[in-house]
Amino acid sequence: MKDILVFLANGFEEVEALTPVDYLRRAGIKVTTVATATQARTVEGGHNIPVIADMTLETYLSACSELPDAVFVPGGSLGSENISKCTQALSLIDKMNAEGKLVAAICAAPAVVLSKTKVLDGKRWTCYPGMEAESNGHESTHVKDVPFVTDGNLVTSRGAGCAEQFAMELIRIMCGDEMSKKIHDATIQR
Repeated sequence: MKDILVFLANGFEEVEALTPVDYLRRAGIKVTTVATATQARTVEGGHNIPVIADMTLETYLSACSELPDAVFVPGGSLGSENISKCTQALSLIDKMNAEGKLVAAICAAPAVVLSKTKVLDGKRWTCYPGMEAESNGHESTHVKDVPFVTDGNLVTSRGAGCAEQFAMELIRIMCGDEMSKKIHDATIQR
């Protein structure tokens, strides 16, 4: 079974985090949500929706000896900023990238979080419009006006309105076209 780690920090964008979590679980992917900036599992989204993470990042790091197949960083300005301050999360993202594992981020997270790692180097990527200025110092190519960009082991997306398309791209990559079509049809997507 494929697995993905999802970082949650106070201020995360609920649609960007939970739409992919829901769709990935429908596809049979083991999704582990981790609270990064707190010792508690309850994380409050940017629209004041509390979410109980599966575990804290500290617990995850002490319990899991192998890297997951993928890591996902949701956006939301405050949530992204909080994750970008978590050195353990940044280190794990860099390890995932170095191993060629899938790294995914949406909205502000590509610019605010991934810019503090080596993930964007030499890659094409997208983010919430206007946030690309946050990614100074990377030899990379920002792509505008697309719902998502896939470049090697990196998948990035623009924002909440693209969360479903982004989730479907992750399913396609992790599970293949057949599962992607199954989830697409079952959820009555256009």
